[in-house]
Amino acid sequence: MNFSKLIFAAFILVFSCSQVKESTNTTKAEDYDWDELIDTNLSKWDNYLSYQHQPGYNGTQPKDENGELIEPIGLNNPDYNVFSTFKEGEDIIIKNTGEYYGCLITKEDYKNYHFQLKYKWGDTTWAYRKNLLKDSGILYHSVGPNGVEYWRSWMLSQEFQIMEGHTGDFWSQANSAIDIKAYKPESVLDPLAHESQDYLPISFNSPYRNYCRRSNNNEKPHDEWNTLDLYCFEGKSLHVVNGEVVMILKNSRYIEEDGNEVPLVKGKIQLQSEAAEIFFKDIRIREIDSLTQKQKALF
Repeated sequence: MNFSKLIFAAFILVFSCSQVKESTNTTKAEDYDWDELIDTNLSKWDNYLSYQHQPGYNGTQPKDENGELIEPIGLNNPDYNVFSTFKEGEDIIIKNTGEYYGCLITKEDYKNYHFQLKYKWGDTTWAYRKNLLKDSGILYHSVGPNGVEYWRSWMLSQEFQIMEGHTGDFWSQANSAIDIKAYKPESVLDPLAHESQDYLPISFNSPYRNYCRRSNNNEKPHDEWNTLDLYCFEGKSLHVVNGEVVMILKNSRYIEEDGNEVPLVKGKIQLQSEAAEIFFKDIRIREIDSLTQKQKALF
């Protein structure tokens, strides 16, 4: 082998090794520059509580036994302890009792990010959900006042649902809208997400309504931790449950009263309290400047 060929071979070897190293590094979550969102005082969060909704709730403001309207509990009310933290080994864990409808709300707004958390269910359910599936959720691109949707508990937002058997589903909250790759529904059926399908518009004003089911159930058993990843970039989002993409969404927006559509690509993140005990840990977020090539191909 002559000298020039030797130099070329060495260059190829060094370049290949660097590419392998780069590829390996970019696929390990622990190598990302994360902003950790949990501390013992929940200093990066506000909380809002509305009501302990009862069976038969129909979307109207609750009244007391005298027929007087009841005001919501409100923002950061110190008399209620729905959200608390405790240590388990090295982990700081959030306990969400679910006793009252409401949410934790990030103090910061976020745009173009990868959000991640782990959750597992507790054993307690309350009032409205006493005989129903346990329920919670991640509400992203949250903007405007609290309590503007049906349950009078959350901000206008897009929902990555956390629910027994339904984690990864989508709900539009208030007048939000988005397009999802999904099968068209028939009769009383709901749209079902699948990467092979065209996009359906999902909102309260859509012929397909404001709910879409995830493509499949990828949840772990009741007492195990589940990892959820939410990718949001320029109006596109991916719902990922335990490493598997279960929904592909784009054109995040909200609809004004005159029908005008406004992009919805930035906002706070809410974690729902919805009449079921749930635990969260390892909540973190990182800014991204692009989706990966593999993620782009999904759209």
